Amino acid sequence: MSPKPRILIAEDESGIADTLQYVLKSDGFTPVWCATAEEALKEFAQEPPALAILDVGLPDLNGFELFKRLQGITRASGGVEVPMIFLTARSDEIDRVVGLELGADDYIAKPFSPRELVARVRTVLRRSGRAQAQPPAAMPATAPASKPQPFMLDAERMQIRYYGRLLDLSRYEYGLLRLMVQRPGRVFTRDELLELVWDDASESFDRTVDAHIKTLRAKLKAIAPDIEPIRTLRGTGYALNEELPASP
Repeated sequence: MSPKPRILIAEDESGIADTLQYVLKSDGFTPVWCATAEEALKEFAQEPPALAILDVGLPDLNGFELFKRLQGITRASGGVEVPMIFLTARSDEIDRVVGLELGADDYIAKPFSPRELVARVRTVLRRSGRAQAQPPAAMPATAPASKPQPFMLDAERMQIRYYGRLLDLSRYEYGLLRLMVQRPGRVFTRDELLELVWDDASESFDRTVDAHIKTLRAKLKAIAPDIEPIRTLRGTGYALNEELPASP
């Protein structure tokens, strides 16, 4: 029987933490509550969870800084990156933007529906391929080949390959595609894309995003004419298709 996925909760308000533990446990997860960032760092280092929920307003360390330190632990150990969700009472746009820029998988503002949060946890775990923890197993004599990925991101070189071919992207095209490749299926509104990709979003417009998406689609279609990797959600924004074929 597979062990239940562990969910690390870094939240200083006991009432909220109790609610989160109850709904997560009821849904088949193993919640681990830490009231401070220091506790969360120790727990994470001892046994990385399947996912972490981080309150931005922790008493001993800003949640954004905690996020970066947890990522540092993963990189130092060479482990698999742990998806993370920010939880905060703040509704400021800048906080949401900062969280997404850091690479968070989702951002939920208080007050929130506990059932909605659990649904988002499941969605993030499904995207990361960690919805169910796998029991230890003997290594096969020959390791199976990994599934080919349509997109290959090289953040250090600021390059993206699509079905093995290097894309010739402008700065903003790269920024748009990078965000979507890092979080397939996540819907980005035009306002979010402006804030996260453009230097001065206040001087740009929704149509600017649309124009760059159009040229980006043209470059992708030149490689795979029959595939539509970017979905448009009318009146909302854009998302990368999660069900792309392994080959064009």
